[in-house]
Amino acid sequence: MPDITGYRAKVGVIVPSTNTVVEHDTALLRPHGVTFHTGRMRITDPRMDSNANFEALILQIREAISAALADVMTAKPDVMMMGMSGETFWGGAEGHDAFHARVTEATGGLQVTTGAAACRAALEALGVRRIAVFSPYQPVADEQVIRYFTEVGFEIVTMKGLKAPNATAIAEISPAQVIETLREIDSPEAQAIVQVGTNLSMVGIADQAEHWLGKPVVAINAATIWHTLRTAGLQDTFADAGRLLREF
Repeated sequence: MPDITGYRAKVGVIVPSTNTVVEHDTALLRPHGVTFHTGRMRITDPRMDSNANFEALILQIREAISAALADVMTAKPDVMMMGMSGETFWGGAEGHDAFHARVTEATGGLQVTTGAAACRAALEALGVRRIAVFSPYQPVADEQVIRYFTEVGFEIVTMKGLKAPNATAIAEISPAQVIETLREIDSPEAQAIVQVGTNLSMVGIADQAEHWLGKPVVAINAATIWHTLRTAGLQDTFADAGRLLREF
């Protein structure tokens, strides 16, 4: 094995400065020879306790992303992963594609994985169309999630937002609350459950929940890491991170 770190791939990762989960999850799901390098978008006001404050948070992300990308590009990554969620769904399919194009241009043409596109690819790989979704968001953001999934061909059976009061509080949502939410939104009509919001730790819970729900549970961080690895041409699998990373 070569003794150069990141000899298989160096992955640039962009996260809000309030995010404490993405780096944990990339460390958990890091194949040998792959390194993750984080650029953090400075968030000065993390409030998201209303629709207006959530939209203000999105504006902060838009203002801070260029500097974060410029910072992480100095590590010369091979691919770029967006470790954030809400902005990647904003504006539906058209808004996502415009965001993706901007990031691609800012990185000099790197292959870019977004949370929205990764969830879409995951659901297509799993062969499902009817989904239940939950988020830590306010209604204004949930509407964007619904719009995106609907426009790319999925039917949302149920959508639930947990309305975290601020960006750091997302990471404080307890496993018990997550499990309660999974049971609440599950139904025979839903072929899979999707969790969005990258600051919510769901990889392990999603893997376990697939057994007692009897259907795929797509955690956005697992999907985004999966999509990033596959985009980089890496086929590594993981036994305890859900069906997606185990089988596809």
